[in-house]
Parts: sequence; structure tokens; C-alpha cells
Amino acid sequence: MPKDSATGNKRTVYLFSGLGADSSVFNNLELPGYNKVYIKWIPAEHNESLTSYAGRIKNQITAPNPYFIGLSFGGIVAVEVSKQVRVDKMALISTAKTRDDLNRIQCFFMKLGLYKIIPGSLLRHSNFLTYSYFGVKSPMDKQALSKLLRGTDITFFRWALRAIAFWDNREAPERVIQIHGTADRVIPCWLVHPDYKIKGGGHLMVYNKADTINQIINNYFNN
Repeated sequence: MPKDSATGNKRTVYLFSGLGADSSVFNNLELPGYNKVYIKWIPAEHNESLTSYAGRIKNQITAPNPYFIGLSFGGIVAVEVSKQVRVDKMALISTAKTRDDLNRIQCFFMKLGLYKIIPGSLLRHSNFLTYSYFGVKSPMDKQALSKLLRGTDITFFRWALRAIAFWDNREAPERVIQIHGTADRVIPCWLVHPDYKIKGGGHLMVYNKADTINQIINNYFNN
């Protein structure tokens, strides 16, 4: 597992992983010349809002004027943290900038609390439905998804779904690029209107479209 920290004279990039994922989800993301720091998820308080959660997790941001990379749920948290600390540049992957990027029907059912009836054992195991939903096809990608699901904290997962459903951010952050896959089924691309569309990219394209994503992010950060 990466052990980079906010030390030295390099520009620091903070990386926010997806829901249920650790820093290994960024294994294929290359940022030469940058100091990478991986945000660690902390337990959420009961019915805590994303704004409140961001206010507590921002204590991990110690470098001045950092860069952010946010993936999926981590991108939403990164957006909230960026309202509370100065961020020079931010790259969002497979995620939303505002609540308008989210599927309203999904949010409606999450507000009803239907996620509570999904068995934890089902959330932790992959199958053909989860493979299709997350857009993974190769054996390597399926193995990676299975590992992520097995490590999912069910309590945190359910809190996050509720928090996303009640997320009320309407203003897109400044100095940000948004990268999204055209085949994303978790957050459909037609809702997002990203700066960069990755053809055929699913929700976990950070794995199998890493070369393209690396080029986009490094060009943005270096210019």
C-alpha cells in the first residue's frame, strides 16, 4: 500500500477514494513529481451531513494550497472539503460536482431508507449484476471489485447512501476538471456534462482506463 505523506517540497495531492475503497483503488494512477497523500475514511456520526463530515475529515489536510483527486463518493466529499479549505486544483473522476449530477430517482429511494433492507452479505459479494453495474469485464477488474466489496464497512456504506441522498450542494467548485465514463451506470454520464468523456468507461474506469486518465490529470496539474 502506498506510504506517501505530506512532506518535502513537492506539491501535495490528496486522494479521496470511492465508497468502500482504500488507496489501492488508485494503484494505476501515476503522478510523477507529486507527493501523494491518501485520505482515510473516519467513522460517521449518526445522520451526519456531508458538510459536517467534511469538516472533521479536513483535519487530514495539512499542506497549503493542495491539489485534490476525488473518485466516486470520495469526489463528493472532496467537493465539500474544498468549500472549507483552499484548494488550488481538483480532478473529479466518476463522481458529481453538484446534486444535479445525481440520479433523482435513486436519491428519492435512498431518502426513503430502502438501502436499510439490503442485506450486508449481498453488499459484500460480487456477481454478474455488480459486474455489469460497475462496468467491469476483465478478470483483473472483477477481482479488484470483489476485493473492494469484501472490505466494505456496511454501517459506513449505509450512512454514505443517506448522506448522498440529502446532499444539497448546488454550486460547482472552481478550478476543477471532471472526468467521466460514457458507460457509467452508477452516475450516468448524460447527467454529469463532464469536461472529459472517456468512451466506454464504467464507474471503475480508474482501473482499466488509467492511461487516459493519467494523461488528462497530469496535463491539468502541470499547466
